[in-house]
Amino acid sequence: MQYNSTRDNSICVNAADAIKTGLSKEGGLFVPKSIPKVELSQIDALKDKTYNERAFFVLGKFLTDFTDDELWNCINSAYTKAKFETNAIAPVYELNDSTYVLELWHGPTCAFKDMALQILPHLLTTSMKKTDESNEVVILVATSGDTGKAALEGFKDVNGTRIIVFYPDNGVSEIQKRQMVTQEGNNVSVAAVKGNFDDAQNGVKKIFTDNEYKELLNRNGFSLSSANSINWGRLVPQIVYYFSAYADLIKAGKIVCGDKVNIVVPTGNFGNILASYYAMRMGLPVARFICASNENNVLTDFINTGTYNKNREFHTTISPSMDILISSNLERFLYDLADNNDALIKDWMEKLSIDGSYTVSDDVFKKMQDMFYGGFSDDAETMAAIKSVAADYDYVMDTHTAVAKSVYDKYVAKTADKTKTIIASTASPFKFNQSVLIALKDFDYVVGKDEFTMLDELSDIGNMPIPKSLAELKDKPVNFEIVCDKDEMRQIVSDFLAVD
Repeated sequence: MQYNSTRDNSICVNAADAIKTGLSKEGGLFVPKSIPKVELSQIDALKDKTYNERAFFVLGKFLTDFTDDELWNCINSAYTKAKFETNAIAPVYELNDSTYVLELWHGPTCAFKDMALQILPHLLTTSMKKTDESNEVVILVATSGDTGKAALEGFKDVNGTRIIVFYPDNGVSEIQKRQMVTQEGNNVSVAAVKGNFDDAQNGVKKIFTDNEYKELLNRNGFSLSSANSINWGRLVPQIVYYFSAYADLIKAGKIVCGDKVNIVVPTGNFGNILASYYAMRMGLPVARFICASNENNVLTDFINTGTYNKNREFHTTISPSMDILISSNLERFLYDLADNNDALIKDWMEKLSIDGSYTVSDDVFKKMQDMFYGGFSDDAETMAAIKSVAADYDYVMDTHTAVAKSVYDKYVAKTADKTKTIIASTASPFKFNQSVLIALKDFDYVVGKDEFTMLDELSDIGNMPIPKSLAELKDKPVNFEIVCDKDEMRQIVSDFLAVD
């Protein structure tokens, strides 16, 4: 399997090079030259396999330059019961006979990013060996909350790597912030950026495309790579769990192989829902993709109009991992819809960079409309969804999953579509305990209570055990207190690497 760049498809590399590099030299994203196809009989056979076996089946279609032993080593190092506290790794919970919740947050940082970031370090270090990389790889990450901690946890103390995470100051939950600033490891660094997630993400991209700076790093024995979803090694493991969820529904007798399902994903950067789209392109039977946004509804407007416009007010919401106005992975989706027209993608991305907006062609818009429904929910609607699902099903959702459920309810009300539906649940409710408690009780209930008191309260109310990794945060010392302007991010990298 070869990989092209979305902005210059004359560039062609294998999977190991794509994973090691992260971002193509001209700023494009690596995508598979062709989408591998699977038969319904192969999907049906997955019902009797473990999550790791399902991962081997899917990843093997894309990472063809990895040997079987290399791939098994990566998979078995990542997906263990010790790390995910369940053999299922990504279990499916039945809300009712038509709605199923795919729980992606059983990993060590209690967010769906663990599904990819527990395996990415192994994919990356394997790729380094396969490509004879002698430099130390420096992972740069911009995070809206969950990616940062998951990347730090995945890469800590991994030989041959260093990792630096930038997060928006005052733009993540208190639990998310504490997870990052207490991070342990001899190869990690964390810094807050004054501004929002897009400021942090743009700062990282600026470093990646600064050829002079990359040459300076190279002379000092460093190469840059990314753990954000711009890295194909981050995206490809996410395809696995959509096949896994479908296989689980077959095994449970909820569907027959070949039945189409809807997939609902709360998303800001478009990576998680893009993975479900790639699963469909491989052969997974999907009827409709429901793209759920919060008040930062740039994706909703795009799906409904064909115009992407980031020139709008930025909202800080109770679902902060979706507080994003520039959805990086949308570029991969559009490249596929545009039949791999790299010149068209380059033009749109340049317009986004210069003008803050672009409008897709009529044929691309029609293709998107045929498959996607876009909707959004504000904080009040998100709170209402948490409360109603707890009352109706005795099930507690986090604020991001609640956005998805709220948008899905609007979709059903509008369309009366009763197709069996998988909702991607992206975080543990404990990560956003204050907002969840306010939804379940009221604002006065949380007044004067610290994060760890609220963890206990939510555990009691929801009759749920506190994840071990969150319970241990209380006694961990703060290791990082750096706050910088977005223009100082390159200097933060240089200081960490001791590069002049």
